[in-house]
Amino acid sequence: FMCIYLHIGRGLYYGSYLYKETWNTGIILLLLTMATAFMGYVLPWGQMSFWGATVITNLLSAIPFIGNTLVQWIWGGFSVDNATLTRFFTLHFLLPFTIMGLTMVHLLFLHETGSNNPTGLNSNTDKIPFHPYFSYKDLLGIILMLTLLLTLTLFSPNLLGDPDNFTPANPLSTPPHIKPEWYFLFAYAILRSIPNKLGGVLALLLSILVLFLMPALHTSKQRTTQFRPLTQTLFWSFIA
Repeated sequence: FMCIYLHIGRGLYYGSYLYKETWNTGIILLLLTMATAFMGYVLPWGQMSFWGATVITNLLSAIPFIGNTLVQWIWGGFSVDNATLTRFFTLHFLLPFTIMGLTMVHLLFLHETGSNNPTGLNSNTDKIPFHPYFSYKDLLGIILMLTLLLTLTLFSPNLLGDPDNFTPANPLSTPPHIKPEWYFLFAYAILRSIPNKLGGVLALLLSILVLFLMPALHTSKQRTTQFRPLTQTLFWSFIA
C-alpha cells in the first residue's frame, strides 16, 4: 500500500490523471486491492478480524431502504459468522485474479500513451525502448520486493500483526480500541470525524471516488505542477 499511495501521489503531482483510461483503471485497481486486503484481514478470525468485519459491513446499513437487507446478505445470516468467513475467503482468493487481469489492461493503456514525466512534455526524441532499459530495472525492483516479503513471511510472520488479533474471535467481548491497519487509517479518521453514519459513509466514498473527477477538475494549460508554485504549495501542505 505504501507503493500504491506513492504511485497515486506521483500521478497527482505530475498530472498523470490526464491519461484518463490509465488513471481510471488504476483507481479501480486501488478499490479492488483495498477490498482484497480487508477480506484477507478478516480471515485470521481473531478479535480485530471479527470486530473489524462487523464494523465495516455495518456501514452498509446506512444505505436507505436496502441497507439492512444488504448487510444480512453479505453476512449470510444475522451476524458475522462462518458463512461470512467462507464468502470472504472465496472473494479473497478470486479478486487477485481480477486484479492481475486489470493490471494487464492498465499496462496496455500505459504503453499506448507512454509514461508521464516531471516536465509534462512528450517528445519522441527523448524516448528510449522499454526493453532492456526499464524491464531490467522493474525486474530488479520486483525481485527486491519479493525477497523482502518472503523473508518477512517465512521468518517473522507475526511481526506486523495486531496483538489483539491473536485472541480468538469472541462476539461477546469487544476490544477496547478497534482501529484498522495503517493503510486504512484515512478511512477511519473520516468515519470518526463525522457523527452521522450516512454522512461518514458518503464522505469516505467521496474521498476515494473524487480521484475519478481529477481529469475534469484540471483547468491549467500545463499538465504537471512543476511550473505551478501555488499548486505545489497546496499539494505539499495537504501531504503534511
